[in-house]
Amino acid sequence: MNLPLLTVKFYASENGNEPVRDWLRSLSFDEKKTIGEDIKTVQFGWPLGMPLVRKLEKDLWEVRVHLKNKIARILFTVRDSDMVLLHGFIKKSQSTPKEDLTLAKNRLKQVGGT
Repeated sequence: MNLPLLTVKFYASENGNEPVRDWLRSLSFDEKKTIGEDIKTVQFGWPLGMPLVRKLEKDLWEVRVHLKNKIARILFTVRDSDMVLLHGFIKKSQSTPKEDLTLAKNRLKQVGGT
């Protein structure tokens, strides 16, 4: 069996909260399973492109997850061999909401990104 190319890590705030992990816990079993499978695909197949992964800007990508009746996005960065999950949300509009992008970029700075 092939080893994963990336190790998945959750962004943790200064007080130890892991907002992406907390968000995932709020989802249904099937939604978590689908998101987990897509993250695993990235983990074992990195680097990947569309339709699963889209680069948003320097050091910031999104996993594009299609759930039963909605769309989820996981924004992440890659640090050495770590895939750091910065932000997750259910997408409600065509483009990535500015506040979600800003939040992910702020977390990227905290983990040593640009």
